[in-house]
Amino acid sequence: MVAVFNNEFVGWFLITLKLREAVGSAVAGAPMLEFPENHEDEETRSPDFEWVISIKNQIEQAGQEDEAGSWSKSAICRVPHYLREVDDKAYVPQIISLGPYHHGEKHLRKMDKHKWRCLHHVMQRPNQDIKLYLDTAREMEAKARSCYEGPINLSSNEFVEMMVIDGCFVLELFRGVAEGFEELGYLRNDPVFSIRGSMDFIQIDMIMLENQLPLFVLDRFLRLQLNNSYQKGLLAQLALIFFYYLTPTPMKKSERPRLQISSGIAASFDPLSVLGPRLEISSGIAASFDPLLVLGDLHCLDVYRKSLLRPGPKPRSVQGGLHVFRKSLLRLRPKRRSVQGDHQSIPCVTKLREAGIKFRKRKTDRFWDVKYKKGILRVPTLLIDDGTKSLFLNLIALEQCHTDRGNEITSFVVFMDNLINSPEDVAYLHYCGIIDHGLGSDADVADLFNQLCQQVVFNINDSYLSQLFKDVNRYYNNKWHTWQASLKHKYFSNPWAIISLFAAVVLLLLTFTQTFFAVYSYYRPRS
Repeated sequence: MVAVFNNEFVGWFLITLKLREAVGSAVAGAPMLEFPENHEDEETRSPDFEWVISIKNQIEQAGQEDEAGSWSKSAICRVPHYLREVDDKAYVPQIISLGPYHHGEKHLRKMDKHKWRCLHHVMQRPNQDIKLYLDTAREMEAKARSCYEGPINLSSNEFVEMMVIDGCFVLELFRGVAEGFEELGYLRNDPVFSIRGSMDFIQIDMIMLENQLPLFVLDRFLRLQLNNSYQKGLLAQLALIFFYYLTPTPMKKSERPRLQISSGIAASFDPLSVLGPRLEISSGIAASFDPLLVLGDLHCLDVYRKSLLRPGPKPRSVQGGLHVFRKSLLRLRPKRRSVQGDHQSIPCVTKLREAGIKFRKRKTDRFWDVKYKKGILRVPTLLIDDGTKSLFLNLIALEQCHTDRGNEITSFVVFMDNLINSPEDVAYLHYCGIIDHGLGSDADVADLFNQLCQQVVFNINDSYLSQLFKDVNRYYNNKWHTWQASLKHKYFSNPWAIISLFAAVVLLLLTFTQTFFAVYSYYRPRS
């Protein structure tokens, strides 16, 4: 029975195979039908399917970001890693955090209680309501987030709270320095809100690139504080007064920025009267200058940099509207020229002196305004202290992150780095009145400048000092100037050297005269 069953089963199996072969051969010549659904399923089952889809999504996202230009809106960037290799501490705040980049870091939490204390003082004043500040910050949240580079790992409430607390803290410091902290209700011995407190360290932290708040956020909060008393451009003036003592150049007392006070606040503001001579403005440019219109939605470090690069003493007539005005105010570089054989650097002070180039102190408060003419290099006095390194590094980082804003500060620092190779170079510049420093030694100053320009991307041909570099190198490479300078250095460096040279010349003349007459008498004896 089992054998019969197995034989039948095998027979039916063979019949099924024959039928399958017959059906296959019948449809072999017919065109195959395409089934998109099955093809899609086959493609979906492919091991590379998800990988291809992810690449397509990334390409689409990159296109959307490129069209929106979100990367170009990041006014407050993180310092590039290649710059951090020089000195990471110069970019990291040590006392206070502002903005999201260093928010909540452990070593900065001690200042939080003073921020809340500051907010308490602000809310105690008339017509101040915390809900009004929170609602205002909520309106600005999306725009404020776009000012920072990359995603911000803070919830909406956390970000709004941070803007209100940090913004009020910054404004309280600005107003306290300009108007007086006692006028704002603080004690004279307050550990933070007083000139005698830790203000120097706070100023250094607040000038760092990663420790900034958008300017429009501060401006909006200042409007809430002052209500109808708010004056256009007041925020920029308060910022410049606050950061005045960081300026690396001496300034007369009469030239220091002042706040014109009426009823406790500024009555009017003309930043050009603070930053230098008034410009002749015409052709569609408002007579009352508002830095927020010119500077855009930037931050305090950018405002401070613009103040350092203020125009020279001669008035400039500006034509063509706001765009031309901005270019004339900020772009100080000459037209770029393509010259073969240009040098990317100039020799140090010691070598330039050997070639006969003289150094003179230039009487101006614009430290970057270097002049060269006929073998004389005129450099303004530069003040150097413990905060100079962090200040210059953050200004350089700003220019490296935003190449469209110029490279004037970087150009000047590269220039000084070229001049200074040793403590002897620093000593001579100090002797000339060009460098005035409060560091431990001349070697510390030399090390400072030799570190500032490490890892910096810079092309001297794209600099306002490009022509100066060419002129200096042309003078230095002239051998006649080197020989002439060597002669002066060896034989005219002091009175005794001059007397010795004069005596040697007289002795040489007498010897020549004696020889001449001896030879003459031999050939022409007396009759």
